Amino acid sequence: MTGAPTFALVPLARLKSHERIEPKKVDALVEEIRTRGVFDDPIWVARGSDVILNGHHRVAALRRLGAVRVPAWVFDYHDGPIHLDRWRPGPPLAKDEVVRRAHAGRLYPPKTTRHRLTTQLPPRPTPLARLFDARARQSRESKPSRPRASGASGPG
Repeated sequence: MTGAPTFALVPLARLKSHERIEPKKVDALVEEIRTRGVFDDPIWVARGSDVILNGHHRVAALRRLGAVRVPAWVFDYHDGPIHLDRWRPGPPLAKDEVVRRAHAGRLYPPKTTRHRLTTQLPPRPTPLARLFDARARQSRESKPSRPRASGASGPG
């Protein structure tokens, strides 16, 4: 199937990483996403294989925040407008190998693969509330707070 990328809210549980992440970068992204309240840079995902092509750190940040979905541009990886390069010098990389490694859990070091587009994508800001499980959020919001017994001290 070839065609233009499509926008979707993809379940985080389906996604497969092909690169490791840098924890300090995830820490910074968690704070940035939490502060902004909007996720405005959709990740890129390969249609059919659910391999993350761009956005490993953003996915890790959303997972840490408890999200269940991520805004994503979904591409036909082999026939679409994505080119595969390296960030650093080294032998050429193959798209098939990226997919194989993701499915086998054999991750590349951070910032090994560089995926580039031949087209430009429109902005797709997504409110964070759309990325969390509505039932869990509703359950948390509807729980009555328990009154404290007089003189009891709770955790600080």
